[in-house]
Amino acid sequence: MLFNLLPDPPDFYQLSLGYRLDEKNLLFLSGTTWKYHAPLGIGYGSSDDEYPGYIRAFGLGLGYQRFLWKGLYASAYATPFLQRFYGSDGAYLQSGFQLYLQAQLGYELRFLNGRLYLKPTLSLNYWPINTNFPADFQAKEKAWPNFVPAEFNLGFGYRL
Repeated sequence: MLFNLLPDPPDFYQLSLGYRLDEKNLLFLSGTTWKYHAPLGIGYGSSDDEYPGYIRAFGLGLGYQRFLWKGLYASAYATPFLQRFYGSDGAYLQSGFQLYLQAQLGYELRFLNGRLYLKPTLSLNYWPINTNFPADFQAKEKAWPNFVPAEFNLGFGYRL
């Protein structure tokens, strides 16, 4: 994740393992961790609605992808996250749970006989379950939606 190279990075890391069921269908298992300082519904840009601390999330999710035409694909992912809330002093406050859902539409570009790939993707993100927020975090959270309607991603990978 290139944003990890910026000041105050999100510390976003993801490892996805995929299994090709057939020529058009794939299943994924993804482990993800990240840190965020403001409600996810804010999207990109700056805001004064940062939490009085941050959230560190750890998740293990499942995904399904279907190729629709040539390199065009649609995907769906569901990731349950354990969220750990930390105060502005870095002290652990409490834990919560989040169910994070993602729908994607993208295109896969292949190189080196299909071994290397690049995947520009447009995602819709939605988290219908987000529990056990500390009161001061919840005060910031309730001002924003529990979805991001359009997020651009650029993934890459290597097939063995």
